[in-house]
Amino acid sequence: MDIDFSPAVEQIQEMINAFIKALPNIAVALIVFIIFYLVGWITRTIVRSLATRSQRPQNLALVLGRLAQMIVVLLGSLIALVIIFPNFSPGELIQLLGIGSIAIGFAFRDIFENFLGGIILLLNEPFRTGDQIRINDYEGTVEEIQTRSTSIRTYDNRRVVIPNADILTNMLTVNTAYPQRRVDYEFGIGYGDDIERAKLLTIEAIREVKGILAKPAPDIIVTALADSTVNLRARWWIAPPRRSDANDSRDLVLTAIKRKLSDNGIDLPFPTQQILLHDQTEETDGDRTRQREGWPAGPGGSPSPRRNRAWDRSS
Repeated sequence: MDIDFSPAVEQIQEMINAFIKALPNIAVALIVFIIFYLVGWITRTIVRSLATRSQRPQNLALVLGRLAQMIVVLLGSLIALVIIFPNFSPGELIQLLGIGSIAIGFAFRDIFENFLGGIILLLNEPFRTGDQIRINDYEGTVEEIQTRSTSIRTYDNRRVVIPNADILTNMLTVNTAYPQRRVDYEFGIGYGDDIERAKLLTIEAIREVKGILAKPAPDIIVTALADSTVNLRARWWIAPPRRSDANDSRDLVLTAIKRKLSDNGIDLPFPTQQILLHDQTEETDGDRTRQREGWPAGPGGSPSPRRNRAWDRSS
């Protein structure tokens, strides 16, 4: 049985003829697309330059430039499609995208949330690249702010990538938001020591440390009358406010305070506990008006133990 390929050949020929007929339109569309692509590249450069001049962060300038370029290239693509397919209208494409955007929105919801979060972070600037921040259980230096996530470098040299949506919805601490930072530390002195003298010596020790700011001035306050100590809290200011500077400052200040107080006879006691044992051999056992707890019996009217009464009479 002979197979007739003539319908297929005719269809292929029609497709070739249609393609040859559309070649001028394709060429014009290609030229239009290239022109819009170049315009988008120029627009991105201009937007980045304007954002940089307005003292916006570099990441925001990059994002705004890319968005401007994408909008221009998308417009050029729609015009090129209309040139190639005269019966095609951009409204049909927009309608089609509107129908499909529902499914796309559900599928890429997290991506869109993080993208919008990145734009908000770049616009509001709660922190910048190089700032030291703490969010949830992570703390470190901001390395890069992208449209989807923010990368921080922890103090033990690890990289943590945090989604921007989490940053917007959680508590955030920016340790380097201000040029100065207060450092404090609490310690205890003995109950027999002069509190005012201990305060003066502590302030003197803090002021002798290099790098401590004179304004605001360091101070010290009493915070508690604890079991074994009178607790004092020393407070002083440093600049810059980075973590390494705070740690170095705390090391120097505590060393100076320990040396100053010890050299001047101020006690820095450790926790102690006194245990009183009830002596049930005394003749006053049960008489709370005369009974002593724990201290050994002695002369001067002190009750004597029952086990020694016979010995006392014989002597």
